Order: sequence, then structure tokens, then C-alpha cells
Amino acid sequence: MSSEWRARSSSLAWSNPLAWWWSTLTLVSGANIAVWFLLYRQLLEPPTGSLGSTSGIELMLLLCAGYVFGCAFRSCLPRADVQRICLFDTWLSSVVVGRSVATVAEICFAAQWAIILRQLGTMTGADTTLNVAWVIVPLILIAECFSWHAVLTTNYLGNAIENSIWAVAFFVVGIGLCRLLPEFHGPVRVVLVITITGIAGYLAFLMTVDVPMYLSRWRAGVADGSKRLGPLEGLRDVSTRWVVTHDLAEWKEEIAWMSLYFSAAVWASLALCVCYSVEDHLPRYRTEPVVASWSPDALAGVGKLPR
Repeated sequence: MSSEWRARSSSLAWSNPLAWWWSTLTLVSGANIAVWFLLYRQLLEPPTGSLGSTSGIELMLLLCAGYVFGCAFRSCLPRADVQRICLFDTWLSSVVVGRSVATVAEICFAAQWAIILRQLGTMTGADTTLNVAWVIVPLILIAECFSWHAVLTTNYLGNAIENSIWAVAFFVVGIGLCRLLPEFHGPVRVVLVITITGIAGYLAFLMTVDVPMYLSRWRAGVADGSKRLGPLEGLRDVSTRWVVTHDLAEWKEEIAWMSLYFSAAVWASLALCVCYSVEDHLPRYRTEPVVASWSPDALAGVGKLPR
């Protein structure tokens, strides 16, 4: 590893655009952590006179912490898994550490979506949304398996399948949210529209940039006959080999998805906590059919003459 490190590494000087990119990621991650602590303080304080349990928001904040702090770790020590490249020469930059942190963080993020969809689906009786809540975590678990297979074997096809599964998962999340549009009005509907629009943008990025990138790398590997590692050989490799490089050419394809992942996706995780915490305010924005406002007494009185 040391000879390869000397051959490919140079000082991360401020003249290197990677230094500015890394500094921005680190600054954003610090701000995200500060926001999480602010939410933790604000959302765990029960309303005056309220005896209600805060266990639900505690779980959401815990899952959010897994994602926020996991992404902050990966921002401070960026790495590209299959290539085994990183910015800093430390065992914390090893792929086995970084991929493990990423796996926990991504499952936490998926669980947040499942909880919020279950909350809204239960409130509105929307079976479609409830069904999506049940499938989102299993889909992401399957995606994580393909991610690990790609990392261990250095086969980019696993990354392409992984990100395709993420696309499927958030496509069904979008369907679940669309089902909720007729159930709410006012600012809640606006938030739903914004969220659905954001998911559409994410899907467009996955299908036009991310997945094609991994497919292109996979085809290139097949064409040049690159050797694939076996799972056990790969496990040893991800635990012991990391290549420090500050060459912008080797990072340029990673910068776009990492920048979005460690900023916008983390903001979504934080926003999910806020959305979950306002459950008591959502009923006032429900769109109820007129007949739902009729009481049994009112119906019984139809056709009777006043005395």
C-alpha cells in the first residue's frame, strides 16, 4: 500500500480544488450536526401541560442521528469504495469502516421514511401509503447487499443494481405521497408537492447520471478483462488497502453524488423529524368529505318537523 500511496498522492493544498470541496463538505456537515442538536433540544421538550409520550420522536431523532453523523463521518473522510481511494491516510478511511458506517446510516434513513409514511397512512387510512411503508426498508436492505457485493468483488454492476433499487424504493415512496395529496390541503399539501418534486429530481439524477456511470464502469471493466475479487479476498482487501490520492481526475465523477448525498439528503432526514413532530397539527389540514361532517343525530332528524 505504501508504494502505491507515494505514487498517487500529493499534498492537499488550497490550490487543489479538492481541498475546497472537502472543506465545504466538512462545513456543511458541521452545520447539519448543529441543526440536529437544536432539533433534539426543541422536539424533546413536551408542550406545556402535556403528558404525552415522546418515544416516537426520540426514535426519529435517533435514526436521524445515525444518518447525520454517518454522513458527517463520510464527509470528513471521503472515499470511493470500489476504487479503494481516499483523501487521508488513516485506517478510518478503509472501505470496511466507511461502508459499514454507510450501511447503518442508509438503513436509518430508510426507517425514517417508513415511520413517516406509516404515520400519515394510518392517519388518513391510505392503504397504498401503508403498503409502501412496509416495503421501503426491505428494499434498502436488498440494495445494501448489492452494494457490499460490489465493494467486495470490485464489480460495478452491483453498484448499478444497488442504485436502481434505490430508484425503485423512492419511486414507490413518491406513489405513497401522491396518494396523500387528496387527503390534505394548505401547507401540508404544499410540503407534499415539494417532497414529491424533490423525489422526482432524485430519480432523474439516479437514472441519467448515477446508474449510467456505474454501468459504464462495469462495461469498461468487462472490456479490459479486469480481475474480480472473491468475497473473502475482497473482505481482506477492503480491510487493509486504501489508496490516498488528491488527483481531481480520480474524484470528479464522485463529487456530484457525494455533494448532493451529504447535503440535500441529510436535510431531508432532518426535515422528516420536524414533519413527524407536527402530527397533532395535521388534522386541521385534512380534506374531509362533506358527508363525514354529518352526525348520526343530524341524519336521524332529517324529515322531522320542528315542534
